[in-house]
Amino acid sequence: MSTKGNRDHSTWAERQERGNFAVLRIMTWLSLHFGRPLTRIVLHGITFYFLLAAPLARRASRAYLARVLGRPARWREIYRHLLVFATTIHDRIYLLNERFDLFDIRVEGGALVDEALAAGRGAFLIGAHFGSFEALRAIGRTRPNLRVAIMMYEENARNINAVLATVNPAVKQDVISLGRPEAMLEAVEYLDSGAMIGMLADRTLRQEDGSALQQCAFLDGRVGFPLSPLRMAAMLKRPVIFMAGVYRGANRYDIHFEPLVDFSYAGAGDRAARVQAAVERYVGLLEQHCRSAPYNWFNFFDFWQDGEPTLPRTSQSASEVDA
Repeated sequence: MSTKGNRDHSTWAERQERGNFAVLRIMTWLSLHFGRPLTRIVLHGITFYFLLAAPLARRASRAYLARVLGRPARWREIYRHLLVFATTIHDRIYLLNERFDLFDIRVEGGALVDEALAAGRGAFLIGAHFGSFEALRAIGRTRPNLRVAIMMYEENARNINAVLATVNPAVKQDVISLGRPEAMLEAVEYLDSGAMIGMLADRTLRQEDGSALQQCAFLDGRVGFPLSPLRMAAMLKRPVIFMAGVYRGANRYDIHFEPLVDFSYAGAGDRAARVQAAVERYVGLLEQHCRSAPYNWFNFFDFWQDGEPTLPRTSQSASEVDA
């Protein structure tokens, strides 16, 4: 990847993140005072602005949609892609405020969560920048023992706490901040208490060398996916569940839980092979969901550039706004 490409990606990500906080504050106030139906109208104006004013995101959307649709993307399809993203961000305001009554949320594979809770050893929930991870909060109504801690880097932890305080000061988010010696111990404590740990595995959060990435076939290309989330699950010998909260339009979300891999009894000798197989399965499930709901994948940068999805270390987490 060229120096210019890195600079362009970093500038876009940093500019977007600075603007997001102010936009979120305004949208939060409007949304909570005027309601979801009325403020959804505002999203069209915001989406149209980004369609015109964010050329990098627009080009990335066009490139991705061409791959997933199998043909050149039209302007209205790029607009729809950005609008679905804006809608899921908007809906987080209501999900964080526990306004689950506003949504039609359907769950597939919920038995996997129930089994993990019953076992009492915790599990990893591995997702992607796809749909809404925040929709997971809705199923907590019927599973009061469900507790999810998000693993991210320290800078991201400060950002998400600021965002949550803006949307709903009463919401407590369990965050395990990576990059510290005690992070692994904290993860074990959460898991041993029966909690789940949520991570996103479709981006690298830091510059990774080749040994930290696995090249996989994805949407008719080759892309390097990070190994570290599944390596961690293997080292801690826990089950891993794939999770996707798919936005289906209007007020509907479909939450999918699918078995990814169970490292509970993995030996050190076959750990590397099982991690590699799990990454391949993860990428296959992600591609399946992208083809089923193409407008739900929100990586607005050149994902296939030089074969590696590399972002600045300010890359965002499951519960953060990035456009």
